[in-house]
Amino acid sequence: MPHPQAILFDLGDTLWDSEPLDRRRIFRLCARRTYDPLIAAGHALPPFEHYFRLQFSLLRRAYLWSRLRGRDANGRDVLRRFCLKMNLPADDEALSRLLWHWYQPRLERTTIHPGTIPALHRLRDAGIKLAIVSNSLIPGAVLDRHLDLLGLLPFFPVRVYSSEVGHRKPRPRIFLTALRQLAVPAQNAAFVGDRPKTDILGARRLGMSTILRTTRRASHPLADFTVREIADLPALLPSLHRALTEAEPLYTNENEMQPTAIQ
Repeated sequence: MPHPQAILFDLGDTLWDSEPLDRRRIFRLCARRTYDPLIAAGHALPPFEHYFRLQFSLLRRAYLWSRLRGRDANGRDVLRRFCLKMNLPADDEALSRLLWHWYQPRLERTTIHPGTIPALHRLRDAGIKLAIVSNSLIPGAVLDRHLDLLGLLPFFPVRVYSSEVGHRKPRPRIFLTALRQLAVPAQNAAFVGDRPKTDILGARRLGMSTILRTTRRASHPLADFTVREIADLPALLPSLHRALTEAEPLYTNENEMQPTAIQ
């Protein structure tokens, strides 16, 4: 039975599951993981609340800017500005070490379903190319290290992060960057994600088949399919093939592919 040439995946709450925490709380935990080692190393820092408020303010400003412009900042650059304001070392080695400390609370609150890796094996063994397309301020090197720890990295030779390429979903360029690296046209690819307005809408505009990962039983009008777990994907392959042969892009001119207010 024919199947898609490629399947692209979102990252958070798609390939892995994250414990739900409000943004301010998770950023407070992240700040604490950098603050304590810096104090232990003898750096002169202000009280933690001042340290946290400045770090959170810079990160929130970068996040809001990325949402408004459809382009992403890189967390490494944000952290470098923070370190310069705090009179901390801001060389690449120091930043990499600090970023990994900062990321630990997210890492510790991430799990993958036991059926995910067997499903990825089946997809790869069927000759399907796999890739990641993710919106994130977090630098790609940190995300790659996390993927490696979870045993996911070998499945994804192509990984496109908005923090590295600047463009965010649902804009077409971030999807097209991955498709070009895969050498697969959009009409022969599928996208799996958990957010209808970014993952599903963006992929659908290009003519990709779309799969929404959701715990809800109801289907979604923008998604061709829904799954509860990545483990459910291999069973969808025959249906995905039929959907791809019938799909048409909503736009053919890349300049027309601008975000809309679809809910």
